[in-house]
Amino acid sequence: MNKFFTIILTICTFSIAFSQNKVHFIITDESAIPLVGANVVITGTTIGTTADIEGKAELNNLSDGKVFIRISYIGYEEKRITLNFPADNNKTIRIKLKEGEELEEIVISTTRSSRTIEDIPTRIEAITGEELGEKEAMNSSNIGMLLRETTGIQMQQTSLASGNMSIKIQGLDGRYTQLLKDGFPLYSGFAGGLSIMQIPPIDLKQVELIKGSNSTLYGGGAIAGLVNLVSIVPENKPRLTIMLNQTSAKGSTGNIFYAQKYGSTGVTLYGSAYSQVAYDPDDDGFSNIPETNSISFNPKFFYYVNPNIELNLGLNTTFDKRTGGDMQIIKDHADEEHVFSEQNTSERYSTQFLFLNKSDHHTLRAKNSISYFSRELKIQEYRFSGNQISSFTEILYTFQKNEKTDWQFGINHYYEKFAEKKTDTMSVRDYNHNTWGGFVQYTSELGPMFTLESGFRADYDLTHGIFLLPRTSLLLKTNKNLVLRLGGGMGYKLPTIFTEDAERLYFKNISPLMMDNTSPETSMGGNFDINYKTVLFDKFTFAINQFFYVTRLKNALVLNENELTNIHVFENADGPILTSGFETNIKLTYDNQKLYLNYALINTKLKYDNINKQKPLTPKNNAGLVLMYDEEEKWSIGYELYYTGWQFDEQYQKKTDYWEMGFMVMKHFKKTSVFINFENFSNTLQTNYEPLVLPPVNTPSFPDIWAPTDGFIFNGGIKINIR
Repeated sequence: MNKFFTIILTICTFSIAFSQNKVHFIITDESAIPLVGANVVITGTTIGTTADIEGKAELNNLSDGKVFIRISYIGYEEKRITLNFPADNNKTIRIKLKEGEELEEIVISTTRSSRTIEDIPTRIEAITGEELGEKEAMNSSNIGMLLRETTGIQMQQTSLASGNMSIKIQGLDGRYTQLLKDGFPLYSGFAGGLSIMQIPPIDLKQVELIKGSNSTLYGGGAIAGLVNLVSIVPENKPRLTIMLNQTSAKGSTGNIFYAQKYGSTGVTLYGSAYSQVAYDPDDDGFSNIPETNSISFNPKFFYYVNPNIELNLGLNTTFDKRTGGDMQIIKDHADEEHVFSEQNTSERYSTQFLFLNKSDHHTLRAKNSISYFSRELKIQEYRFSGNQISSFTEILYTFQKNEKTDWQFGINHYYEKFAEKKTDTMSVRDYNHNTWGGFVQYTSELGPMFTLESGFRADYDLTHGIFLLPRTSLLLKTNKNLVLRLGGGMGYKLPTIFTEDAERLYFKNISPLMMDNTSPETSMGGNFDINYKTVLFDKFTFAINQFFYVTRLKNALVLNENELTNIHVFENADGPILTSGFETNIKLTYDNQKLYLNYALINTKLKYDNINKQKPLTPKNNAGLVLMYDEEEKWSIGYELYYTGWQFDEQYQKKTDYWEMGFMVMKHFKKTSVFINFENFSNTLQTNYEPLVLPPVNTPSFPDIWAPTDGFIFNGGIKINIR
């Protein structure tokens, strides 16, 4: 009997042993270059592996029967295969992945080149795909959250009552960042006010960032860098996205986006509504988040004349009203003591027109946008009101000589007119900018390792004269794991009164600009970065980007006060602003888990008026950690930890450092995702360190904002995707 059981046990053991199968993969791109870190995952499970430095991967202990396997790599189209064991046991399967369109389109929209993001010499950062969706869940009402958590970028709140923010890149104020939508500069000058707060993210395919002086690309304004928001375009399959979001701070957002191509026509429709009840988390009697009602509606029509010719026409509209300040005023309980409030009412309209004619080696693009923006700001007995009309026209011809060389030639015209409505004894601050420009860009592979991109722009402004703007970037691919980039360029900014300093003063008691005595701000900058990626222990994918930069800003426009008259006057600084530093980004991937580490050193020195100190409200040290778990079509879970170092306020009083934490969970179903997000659950608040409002209540003053003002907020919602 014992021998019988021994025989049965032996047979079972051998059966189990022989049912454990394995399979080998060699994963490359279409040029047979190994894709280091490519993911090989058994569909519907967390079982998987990653390709090593030779593109090799292996799956073991596979049971008999059909096994469904997914092979993927960032920037490439994934491939799914079905294996049948034991027939496929111990086989070696060669997988070639095609480069995806997503990264290629990122390059086209920002640099006007036909090359992929990995092959272009200009350093581009892109927020796409899953990351964009996760940030969207954290804040679906505007793109502030999306940009704030990007290395080297600071979202600076300029007003407690309105909640207004500006984007600071590499320590430079928001006016030095050029903000584009699909390559159209829609948000400059007066129209830049409240812009970050009025751009929801649901219709975005990707967000592209180029840091440093780059006015050669799109003209004046890109001294600190540029941000290009790229919209989703229609495809043959319909796309409908509905997103509803509710916060614990009594904010409600509803977004809807639809896109579809109908033969020779196509359409995208986007609508958003945001409602916020005034919120006072620190119980000081003043709102930290204003009462807000905002509506946006953006239709866009596409007409495809033939496979080579395309026309599209779009309209953007936004209506926004914000009321902040004393909670008693907001609740209609005003009395002799409770009288302070800030009301902002704005309207924004813009059109976009594009004509595209492309062939194998030639492309002609003609685009135009016309924008109108009006804003009225009221505090107690003071009112500031005005409107801005602007237009942008560009004609671009691209000639691709061969696969290694292409040229771009273009001309453009930019017009901006601001008209203030006279409301007090001060003279109106009207201005007019009328600028013509021409540019050329050349991109060529100089050999198997080097690619050069260089450009030159000449702009002529009717008031301020000629600006000559060279730009160059060099790419060095030493091997498939190590890539280096070196670049430099110039920038300029035409003067206006619309700066962060003026916004803090509500544009009150500020003299008009004397254009004859005010020079444009100009800059020169350079950057160098190193990209390295490899596989560790045959399981972990490791990537690091080390970025160094320096920018010198000349003729900075500063606001000085005449103490006798209490009138503020804009003047050009008698010395430069010098900003330099580095950014470190590390990514470690294992199966479905990703760890992101980042650090930014921002050394922005004011070298004028004998200051020679770090720029106020610019922390020198910033760091972050993000841990993500993504199981395809099932779960997305993330934890974030951010550190902000000490900084000066405008009076050069040193402010302490602080930490923020966040946690997000998103459950994916077939066509629906539900999510909950805990933002700043450490409840870091500036009022933990000092008051945000100083007495008296009827005429309060507001210290500089250098830390979070809204505290811990959780939000939850649902996102429906129908494709």
